[in-house]
Amino acid sequence: MSKSPVPTPHNNAKVGDIAETVLLPGDPLRAKFIAETFLEDVIQYNTVRGMFGYTGTYKGKRISVQGSGMGIPSIGIYSYELIHFYGVKNLIRVGSAGAINENLKIHDVVIGMGACTNSNYADQYNLPGTFAPVASYELLQKAVNVANEQGTKVTVGNILSSDVFYNDQGLEPLRQWQKMGVLCVEMEAAALYMNASRAGVNALTILTISDCPLTGEETTSHERQVAFTKMMEIALELA
Repeated sequence: MSKSPVPTPHNNAKVGDIAETVLLPGDPLRAKFIAETFLEDVIQYNTVRGMFGYTGTYKGKRISVQGSGMGIPSIGIYSYELIHFYGVKNLIRVGSAGAINENLKIHDVVIGMGACTNSNYADQYNLPGTFAPVASYELLQKAVNVANEQGTKVTVGNILSSDVFYNDQGLEPLRQWQKMGVLCVEMEAAALYMNASRAGVNALTILTISDCPLTGEETTSHERQVAFTKMMEIALELA
């Protein structure tokens, strides 16, 4: 673990306040919902910038949940600090996504085996080629097994982490990714996978379909905060 001082500019926590397994919802209100709904003996360790963080126990296992914000730069900061300053070993993004695959419906659960991206985040590593951000197989396998035990259907495959929400080219880029078998689009997983790979720790992304950009179907913001419990119940079992 890094000897850099804590708390950090983005986190009130002291060393030891955060568990080795952390759930990372983008929305801090989803972090609050998870902590209040599923965890016992909860302590809030972070309020900086309204990006709430909590530690508690789930079925006797210590686990934390930390809001990570929107986009690759934001999750890049939070996941890096969790890994290098707080010793986190397992990082599980629980987020929302827009379906690209025509077989996915609202509220379906997707597990990101790999994360394509249009971001330049990997440029910092000065690699002699194109890096493929992938999940940790250990967490992926366990998540699929947990989902099967819980009776939750999950779709596993490639997802897209996009830097662009309002694309000047409209929906055409999503149709191009659809041709390559990409399941859905979100904005964070690729950076999480890269940070985890570089540090030699585990990362996984579990998503709930909140909208279908190609058809216009969507859920409400309140549903995205509190109704996506199936993916949360899978993620919590990975501690």
